[in-house]
Amino acid sequence: MSDPNTWSERWKPAPFLPEADSRDGALVFVVATLCFLACLTALTVLAADRAARGWTDQLKAQATVIVRPKVAETPDAAAAMAAEAVAGVPGVVEVRALEKEKAEALIAPWLGDVTDLDDLPVPRLVAVDLDPKKPATAQALQAALKAQGIDGVVDDHSVWTKDIARSAGFARWIGLGVFVLIAAAAGAVVAFATRAGLMARHEVVEVLHLSGAGDTFIAKLFQARFARMAAQAGLYGAAAAAIMGAGLRLAGGGAGLTPALPIAWVDLFAVLPCPAAAALVAAIAARLTAQGLIREMT
Repeated sequence: MSDPNTWSERWKPAPFLPEADSRDGALVFVVATLCFLACLTALTVLAADRAARGWTDQLKAQATVIVRPKVAETPDAAAAMAAEAVAGVPGVVEVRALEKEKAEALIAPWLGDVTDLDDLPVPRLVAVDLDPKKPATAQALQAALKAQGIDGVVDDHSVWTKDIARSAGFARWIGLGVFVLIAAAAGAVVAFATRAGLMARHEVVEVLHLSGAGDTFIAKLFQARFARMAAQAGLYGAAAAAIMGAGLRLAGGGAGLTPALPIAWVDLFAVLPCPAAAALVAAIAARLTAQGLIREMT
């Protein structure tokens, strides 16, 4: 005759939620893909913001003087006089009067197919490098030109910096919007899986209620299950995004794959919160869905 204790140790009731389900693989794949896209979005936003700040810093450290020669002077002499005038302004590091060929090369794209620019009154340009810490203002440069009687206009690139800052802010808002959409999609997927799991165990839910189990207890079972699954999927998605980011960083050398999106090694740490964020979204979606459906069942 068998020992009752041995029999009781071998027999265990089936868990309310089995550890494995045939649909788990598809759910993990979908959530991992969403996490991968969310991490790529974060890396793209960080790289775009870094590029915008780099371009802004370069523009703020430079200015251009457009010199128009007077009737009695040559363009080269006018450019030299303008360079000498602004060189003594505090906040100016270096001044270079651009040659005729460089000036023509800069304006050629705006004039179209023009083979001979000798007959056109092409202004000369003076490139001014400013002190990054205390740059000279456009007003100070313009006053120096006026004091020497030079017909010139100072372009401090402020228009371009405003456009770049506006574009960077727009990119950040787009990235945030994409992230919110991905989080909502992940929550919807988990909510659908939670509803399917509860509907498949409708009778078990009723038995648990008759046994005294509350709605919160049953909902917590689904919450814990899908939170663990989402954390696993988030880990896969974050790892894939980090590998791709590292590949793009290595492929581009020191400046990254492209100057427009210079991915830095420190950006890869942005994927670390992904598993925890995925688990939190899944837990909230599963708990709310389970509580609502359980109330409908009972």
